[in-house]
Amino acid sequence: MTYRIVQWTTGNVGKKSVHAIAANSQLELVGCYAWSPDKVGKDVGELCGITPLGVTATEDVDALLTLAPDCVVYNPMFADVDELVCILEAGINVVTTSEFITGTSLGEGRGRIAAACGRGAATIFGSGINPGFIQLFAIATAGISDRVDRISIVESFDTTIYNSPATEIPMGFGYPIDHPDLQAITEKGSGIFREAVLLVAEALGTDLDAVCCHAEYAQTTEALPLPGDWTIAAGCVAGIDVRWTGMLGGREVIEVRGVWTKGQTLQPVWSPSFGYTSTVEGRPTIKSTLSFEPPPDFVAETLDDFVMLGLTITAMPAITAIPAVVAAPPGIATYNDLPLLLPRGVLSTS
Repeated sequence: MTYRIVQWTTGNVGKKSVHAIAANSQLELVGCYAWSPDKVGKDVGELCGITPLGVTATEDVDALLTLAPDCVVYNPMFADVDELVCILEAGINVVTTSEFITGTSLGEGRGRIAAACGRGAATIFGSGINPGFIQLFAIATAGISDRVDRISIVESFDTTIYNSPATEIPMGFGYPIDHPDLQAITEKGSGIFREAVLLVAEALGTDLDAVCCHAEYAQTTEALPLPGDWTIAAGCVAGIDVRWTGMLGGREVIEVRGVWTKGQTLQPVWSPSFGYTSTVEGRPTIKSTLSFEPPPDFVAETLDDFVMLGLTITAMPAITAIPAVVAAPPGIATYNDLPLLLPRGVLSTS
């Protein structure tokens, strides 16, 4: 079966989604939504740095819905509830990387999305590398222990070359280290990780007593120019260590933690690792590390080429889920609802 796809935006992650759709023998790109007016009317392949695909980007939402695709690959930076409701109630399935796992962080918006799924008999599934796939990774490894005491998932990266101030400033980067609302800013900015904790708890079949957030910070001692034409001033946050924890019976049973740093002038000095570490404490304790490297034929001309590898592992969990999401019952689906997601149509034939 070939799945007809509409791509929604061609930003950082959206470009990698287009690359994956174009290369996958089971997927056919039939339309693309352009968020920026300057992209309207341009070939989607050219917008994404590959050969022309014969599909032009448009801002005409009604025209895209009339195409009746099997699925929309929705990659804006943040989820727009009105857009999602429009797509879903038109009977079109959605896979998304736009900070959506269970939808609980959207408040009343989650109810609107669930209702739209019912009206349109459509399904929405959200993932990414973290939150998303790495929680599935931890859940799978927990299946070989006969007793689980605690699950810890840690993401650790130096993000100096990452060009996305619109996602990092809301996390707390760039604020004065003594800003009185810094904890609240980080809690709000990283709120999607609460959904990740709840996803793991649901997989374990448990209801948590509470989900808590706490962060620690490091400041840069010198002005730190960054991609995206922004600078973190001396004395401001250039390192964030945020922990979302699930509590049960007075003890911490689930941890989702992110450790992100920028530059080489941090105080205190942090030495983050590179990648993702999942630890299932139990009998036995299972510790797994997920890291990624360029393929043998990789040629990097700029630092952005390395960033694109990270964007690939953000985009692909949603792309891989398309067949299962199309086949799923209507509603909000998570990894706990879908069958094993198989990487079909991606095997290189050369």
